[in-house]
Amino acid sequence: MIDIDKLKIILTEYKKHFYSHWNNEKYKWEAIKHFQSHWNIEAKNFAEMFEYATAKTGNLLTSKNFYPRVMIIAFAKVDAETVRQMFRKLFNENYSLSERIELFQNVSETIRQKYDDGTWKNHFQNIYTISVYIWLMFPDKYYIYKYTIYKNVATELNSNYELKHNGSINNLINGFCMYDEICDIIQKDTEIKSILQNIITDDCYTDPYLKTCTIDFGFYLSKLYLEQSQPEHWFPQNYTPEISIEKWSELLQDSSIFNLAALQIVKRIKDYGGQATCKQLSEKYGESPNFYNVNSFTLARRIAEKTQCPIITTEQCHTKWWPILYIGKKANNTTEGCFIWKLRYELDKALDKTDLSYIPLYSNSKPAIWKISHGTEATGISNQNKIIFEKRNVVVVHSNTKAKGTSKVKQGQDFINTIKKGDFFYLCYGNSIQLLGQFISEKAVPNKEIQNEWYEREYCIIAKSKDTSAYKGTQKWWTPNNNSTCIKISEAEQDLFEKLILKPYFDISLHSLFHNTENTAISKYTKQDFLAAVYMTEQRYTMLEALLKNKKNIILQGAPGVGKTFIAKKLAYTIMGEQDDSRIKMVQFHQNYSYEDFIMGYRPCGADFKLTEGTFYRFCVEASEHKYKPYFFIIDEINRGNISKIFGELLMLIEKDYRDTAITLSYNDISFSVPENLYIIGMMNTADRSLAIMDYALRRRFSFFEIEPAYYSEGFQNYQHKIANKTFDALIEQIKLLNKEIISDASLGRGFQIGHSYFCDEKAQHCTTDWLRSIVEFDIIPMLSEYWFDETENLERWKKNLRGVFDDK
Repeated sequence: MIDIDKLKIILTEYKKHFYSHWNNEKYKWEAIKHFQSHWNIEAKNFAEMFEYATAKTGNLLTSKNFYPRVMIIAFAKVDAETVRQMFRKLFNENYSLSERIELFQNVSETIRQKYDDGTWKNHFQNIYTISVYIWLMFPDKYYIYKYTIYKNVATELNSNYELKHNGSINNLINGFCMYDEICDIIQKDTEIKSILQNIITDDCYTDPYLKTCTIDFGFYLSKLYLEQSQPEHWFPQNYTPEISIEKWSELLQDSSIFNLAALQIVKRIKDYGGQATCKQLSEKYGESPNFYNVNSFTLARRIAEKTQCPIITTEQCHTKWWPILYIGKKANNTTEGCFIWKLRYELDKALDKTDLSYIPLYSNSKPAIWKISHGTEATGISNQNKIIFEKRNVVVVHSNTKAKGTSKVKQGQDFINTIKKGDFFYLCYGNSIQLLGQFISEKAVPNKEIQNEWYEREYCIIAKSKDTSAYKGTQKWWTPNNNSTCIKISEAEQDLFEKLILKPYFDISLHSLFHNTENTAISKYTKQDFLAAVYMTEQRYTMLEALLKNKKNIILQGAPGVGKTFIAKKLAYTIMGEQDDSRIKMVQFHQNYSYEDFIMGYRPCGADFKLTEGTFYRFCVEASEHKYKPYFFIIDEINRGNISKIFGELLMLIEKDYRDTAITLSYNDISFSVPENLYIIGMMNTADRSLAIMDYALRRRFSFFEIEPAYYSEGFQNYQHKIANKTFDALIEQIKLLNKEIISDASLGRGFQIGHSYFCDEKAQHCTTDWLRSIVEFDIIPMLSEYWFDETENLERWKKNLRGVFDDK
């Protein structure tokens, strides 16, 4: 049963909205007409027929990381007759719907396994997909089933139809029954019939029984009506921690309450305008989004303990801590992140009275590099204004300059909010590279020449371009020949930036750019910062720090995805007491990595060979010149290299007792030693079967520290609670069960578990089904395929369990 009165109210709104959203949804009616006109089960070339018949289905059968249509076409190309029979039986109304769906899925999996070339990880023929097929064939009888939409409709209409998030066929059948009730009411509404008749075109299915109109109504209710009917407001509305401005001022001076991390967070939110998402703070000021999440929770808890202020407890007896500090609301689709925090009024006013000038605003001392374009005379800023801006040493970007690619952030907002003082940029006019500069202003301010939402930033010139002719090189998002205005060059592509632009146009290397210009102050980093960022107890951290300081050389070992690289870098920061990336060097060993790469060797140079210093040699020299500062050399996949060959005669020198002991190198007869202030952190995957026997030289000179998955840690559980996503929760529960089975498997064990860091990417702040599905399909299942390469039953069972989380799409 459904609430008929509530349905009629929403139908009234649907009719008002129908014309405005018709152009976006018309393709569903077109898809039926096209399919009905071109479906031919007896077609000689079934793959070609299916591809053409479903050509107008759009996102119904293809979306990000979801390719059911593509898979059917591929199946038909290798086994057309089996696929033909699949559809023949699916469309045979003499059998029950549940029988047909189950058979279709089973045959799809059989084909996938039989013909898989290594790329067919999933057949994608879930209940949703199959409902699309039967709707296309029988549009006067069936609907498109999608769990999230049906669940929203059932909830809003107070339906008693039971829908569970488990991908079962019963869900579809119950959902269809509910839609039949809705359709009965819609069919009696003469106004809807009239609207559809007036707007429908010849290339659309006429929809005489209004089944597709019912589908469209469900989509409207779930996606548009609920969104519009929920007023945007900050919450919680009826709660206050009852802390005055004066009391906040007192708390801000108490270092046991507001530690460095806490002061950094409130200073950054204040600097951002008083409200921000964790993702926005992370993007602009550094640290992971989880740094802001976890530290806000722990700060609020300390305040509650100190002041005994009122707190919010949910019906499930969970305490909400963040409302002590902030009011909040969900972020919209154009905002990076999923939830906005706004400083409470009293805390905001107390911050106005507090001197936080000694607190570093940015955590990442390394400046970013940007492309800024002023366009051409025809498409951008006028030549007259360009001359004015050049004289004033300012660059100018409009605040509404749209986002590029998959980014949700407008380029104009990046210019205003993300760029920081000390960042570098190159300026181009269209395809012409003009200059290299460094921003010297902390804030973007309105431009006085153009006005109308144009903003400017002041800079100092580092170098003028040697060549202002049109750039004709490789095209990237950040090159002059891409139609972009304000784009950050990722760290991963900075070497390419050096090759394409920095050296050819300015004759400057990255090293020179970063070390010979005045950078921003280096941020402090404490043990509390480490514990806030890493899911590790204080006791384990103390043990890890003592081990490294005592041994000088450690290896972080653990299952894939436990965050070894992340921990290694944060550990280095903590021991340094600051985030100085110039004192950290990271390399990755592989089977071809050699002494010549690492220490020294002859390399081709024209017709001759030149003696070239290796990575480790250069870093040791640099560390020895700063004896009173710790340096950290991080080696990823350390067990993949031949340690004895790579280190050579230095293998003895890395031992603690032989630090600063000099020997003569074989290549140049120069005395060399490994300095006392250099620490080596190696990392290795315990799940790497290719390296069953550990090099004895490695075991003798390094201490080993085990890093385990942190699903049960307080930090991860806080993170999971903040995400508040049922699909995420369901997947994590499956991973926990999977890890238990892996541990109990005699051929695997603890070192083969699935790590938590797969789910701790910053993209988890907008946790989507697509993102979670991609982790399962492209990270976890391939790993399980290696683990259980000769145990097909185990592998297929876990594939089904993990994919079952998404069966409702």
